[in-house]
Amino acid sequence: MTRWLSDDQQASWRAWIAASLLLPERLNRDLQERAGLSLPDYEILVHLSEAPDRRLRMSELAAATMSSRSRLSHQIDRLVAEGLVERERCLDDRRGAFAVLTTRGWRTLIATAPTHVESVREHLVDVLRPEEFAELGRLCRAIADRACVSEPGDG
Repeated sequence: MTRWLSDDQQASWRAWIAASLLLPERLNRDLQERAGLSLPDYEILVHLSEAPDRRLRMSELAAATMSSRSRLSHQIDRLVAEGLVERERCLDDRRGAFAVLTTRGWRTLIATAPTHVESVREHLVDVLRPEEFAELGRLCRAIADRACVSEPGDG
C-alpha cells in the first residue's frame, strides 16, 4: 500500500526539489558571469587542488565529482584546452590516466574562489541562521549517506 505524503510533507518535498534545482543553477550562473567557469569545472579544480601533488586518477576524480567517466572525460578535455588541467598517463597501469592541475589552473582557482564563496554565502549560508545551516548540513549528510547505501536493486 502506498504511503502518500501529507500536505506538509508534499510542501517540504517540493521546496527541496526547487532548492536542489535552483541553487546549483544560480551558483553556476554566478561563476560563469563573474569568472568564466562552470560549477562542474570549478569542482574539478577544487578536487585536484586538494589532492596530493594536485593530481587524481580519472576514476577517483569521477567518483569525487559524482560524474560518469565519459562526462568527466569531456570536461577534462575542455579544461586541458584552456590550459587549466593536464592529462598524465599512469605508468603503473597503462589504461589509467591522471588529471593534474596546472599552474594556470591553480591561479584560476585562487582567483575564482572568493567569487564562488560570496555566491554560496549570498544564496545559501546567509539565508539561514547559523544553527539552521548546521542542521541543513547534518540533514544533507544523512540523506547523502542513505542514497550512497541504497543503490538501485538493493531493495
